[in-house]
Amino acid sequence: MKKFAILLCLGVLTVAAWISLKPAKSNTKPLTVFCAAGLKKPVEEIALAYQKETGTEVRLQYGGTGTLLSQIRIAKQGDLFIAADDGSLADAKKLGVTHEEFHLAKQKPVLAVAKGNPKQITSLADVKREGIKLALPNPEAASIGRVTKKLLGAEWDALAAKAAVMKPTVTEIAADLSLGAVDAAILWDATVPQFAGIEAVTVPELAKHDEFVTATVLSSCEQPAAAMKFARYLAAPEKGATVLTKHGFTAAAGDKWTPRPDLILYSGGVNRPAIEKVLLKFATREGIDITTTYNGCGILCAAMKTMQDSSDPKFPDVYYACDVCFVPPVAQHFPEAVMLTEAEIVIAVPKGNPQNIRTLADLARPGLRVGLCNAEQSTLGFLTSSMLKSMNLWEGVSKNASSQVPTGDFLVNQMRTGSLDAAVVYKINIQSAMEHFDAVALPADKSKAVQPFAVRTDSPHQQLGRRLLAFLRENRSSFEEAGFVWKGETAPVKSADIVLPDWLKTKQ
Repeated sequence: MKKFAILLCLGVLTVAAWISLKPAKSNTKPLTVFCAAGLKKPVEEIALAYQKETGTEVRLQYGGTGTLLSQIRIAKQGDLFIAADDGSLADAKKLGVTHEEFHLAKQKPVLAVAKGNPKQITSLADVKREGIKLALPNPEAASIGRVTKKLLGAEWDALAAKAAVMKPTVTEIAADLSLGAVDAAILWDATVPQFAGIEAVTVPELAKHDEFVTATVLSSCEQPAAAMKFARYLAAPEKGATVLTKHGFTAAAGDKWTPRPDLILYSGGVNRPAIEKVLLKFATREGIDITTTYNGCGILCAAMKTMQDSSDPKFPDVYYACDVCFVPPVAQHFPEAVMLTEAEIVIAVPKGNPQNIRTLADLARPGLRVGLCNAEQSTLGFLTSSMLKSMNLWEGVSKNASSQVPTGDFLVNQMRTGSLDAAVVYKINIQSAMEHFDAVALPADKSKAVQPFAVRTDSPHQQLGRRLLAFLRENRSSFEEAGFVWKGETAPVKSADIVLPDWLKTKQ
């Protein structure tokens, strides 16, 4: 559905398209969730609250992580898998059984003993004493066992040789310790407060290591929107995170809970051909709405400044600019960016190039009707004017500029009607109509715009924005088909560290 809003920016009256993506609703079937045994108490409590609040039934199956992964791989059924550690999540990825990830909490392995520590066990060396009964989790079945084995190396082998019992889940080990069947055990720190009569002992070999508890959507999931809604509930600070904290976990930073989030995206107009369909796919899969404003980046930045601060409910959660030069003006809100794509700037001329335009200097010929983008409103205009000024061509070319508009697609439309002889645009702007246009190349060192994607630092939908970034990366082909050069595998850069080349520092 499209809504149109009139924006008054920089003294120019401009029409900006607000696109609201609202996928069709679907009936929710019961959710099947495979959950690491150590998370049974909090996840069960959260699932009951979720069912009461939403009416969606959640069916939970518990077990050791290794055992659950085997079941998932063989059964090829289920909606979510809640892993107790990073290694188990990595194994699930290698098996190809997972998709989106939601960090829920952190936990670390500890040495646990009976309340009051009657056997005076203060180190791993103490559990090797004569008469001390030690319980260990089986590293083949329980994530806590595998993590501890990897951390301790040869020391694990010595402990395993001493162990009185080795069991497949952390809860079975904790139950044995709680009942007094053993004197010590290796547990998750979050497991300890869930059982009466036991306490944790800090040992240096384990103290500095922690692991993420992560909910991940299974490849077998037939209702991803419903699964991710529950995953968001699990991670939300007002919902699942509160319960996890109560049960001894260190909750991760989930998004603020809302049954159907509305992600607000500001995007430079050049990106629209590549992302519009991808955004609809993402919104459908996540079960959310996306409100997107496409416009020149100067207008987008001005709109953000007009709102003064990000407390305005219309302030964008994510920003996909046309070039890095329009990130520094809003760096306080978007401190980090990923360079996703690159677009080439060209001179577009009618097919056959009837005016024989070969260089930017040719655009200064008397009587030529030239289209340029507005330097204050758009990235393309800013790059074009800077390029011309650096080559001492601005005065001559700007005299012929019969049109200065916010985005390149406006110029293409004017060329199609015959009102322009040439226009400086992104090559992508004419990609789908090459039967009508030729592209004249510009200097290679000045004709490349790089499109950064950034998530607002204080967005209530920060994790959702990061999942959108991951989804865009998964859909690289959509960008390449639209004519972009892909750069999306590069590491994020700090917005404050973005340094523009000297020719872009020309005073506008």
